[in-house]
Amino acid sequence: MAGRNGRTVRDLRRANRTAVLQRLYFDGPLSRFELGPATGLSSGSVSNVVADLMADGLVEEAGSVDSDGGRPRTLLRIAPASGHMIGVDVGETRVRVELFDLALTELARAERPLEQQRYAVEVIVDHIRSGIAEVLGAAGLPPERLLGVGIGVPGIVEHTEDGGAVVHGQTIAWDAVPLESLLRTGSPLPATVPYLIDNGAKTLGQAEMWFGGGRGARNAVVVLFGSGVGASLVTPEVEQGRAVEWGHLTVRVRGRRCRCGALGCLEAYAGAESLLARWREEGGRVPEGTDEETALTAMLAAAFPADGARPDATALAVLEETAEYLGAGLSDLINLFQPERILVGGWAGLRLGSHFLPAVRRHALSYALRHPAERVTIELGRLGPDAVTVGAAILPLADFFARGGRRPEPDPETPPPAWRAALRERSPR
Repeated sequence: MAGRNGRTVRDLRRANRTAVLQRLYFDGPLSRFELGPATGLSSGSVSNVVADLMADGLVEEAGSVDSDGGRPRTLLRIAPASGHMIGVDVGETRVRVELFDLALTELARAERPLEQQRYAVEVIVDHIRSGIAEVLGAAGLPPERLLGVGIGVPGIVEHTEDGGAVVHGQTIAWDAVPLESLLRTGSPLPATVPYLIDNGAKTLGQAEMWFGGGRGARNAVVVLFGSGVGASLVTPEVEQGRAVEWGHLTVRVRGRRCRCGALGCLEAYAGAESLLARWREEGGRVPEGTDEETALTAMLAAAFPADGARPDATALAVLEETAEYLGAGLSDLINLFQPERILVGGWAGLRLGSHFLPAVRRHALSYALRHPAERVTIELGRLGPDAVTVGAAILPLADFFARGGRRPEPDPETPPPAWRAALRERSPR
């Protein structure tokens, strides 16, 4: 039965369960007494919802605290083993697959190296499928226990009206690849377990906003600095985050050719691939066939030798030039969006870390307008190299919250894209 606003009793129950689950997830353990003001629900509604969630095994007791003159209050928390998600990072050097419990504790992982950056669609699909089977087998978890599989990919992700996902990845030669339907064909997972796909920079940003350096910020940019560069923008208007193809801003007219085919893109100067290419052009010695991560480590060792030897002047010069380009690119983001925080993540950004960030920060602030530059902080992301997989796992977690803690099932009242709206409740209050 629908009320005046069109919401049914079922809608209200789902919303109440969602409110309690989210507050326990971000702020718990909490008592029933604390859940009332935290969710805006009456004490009676809180008691009913908690009883329902405990009966479903989603919430459990977590000790007690003294109250003012009364009986101790029982604390409640999310039961970690009550749900499991898989996060997948289709990265530049490997496909990483991780299995998490509901508390986002890693239970198992599988990695598939990408030799010479091979992005053949059938290879990626096979890596994802076999990785999923491997982590489920390692944890002894039946496939039907999964809440979903979240996948972060390079490129633009188009979500179709029927809930599918199509990937436009120009830099990896993916032209309208129907990744979701390819994964679903012959999938070892039940049809009720969704594949939820989004841009990798966006999943990185989502992880940092929920659990990392973006917590509490209303306006932030999270940068993925890997072989190329990308960014996720979070503002009050787009609280669920928006991937922006920042790496393909033109920074030099008729400049170096980018892997997207255009000339003068930021990525042609600021990505790890271009950084290493310019070092080789200037005489840097990297054995043929060396993967990017190993090559970047060698370059850093040459620029910042640990044994007191003289630094490689060429490596230092290329790193400084890259820092200036990256800083100039950040200044565009500062001027356009005036974020309060910028977080730099991705495997290359984290590896360069403290050697690199001060120069990037200096250049960004010098190129940006003074007023927004005085109000922004530029730091490294806090979640490490697994941040994209954590953010990918958030996609089915958000979907689970949007369903009020109900497992995925065909339900016309909760369409597949529910997770995108749920991401608006991204951070604790």
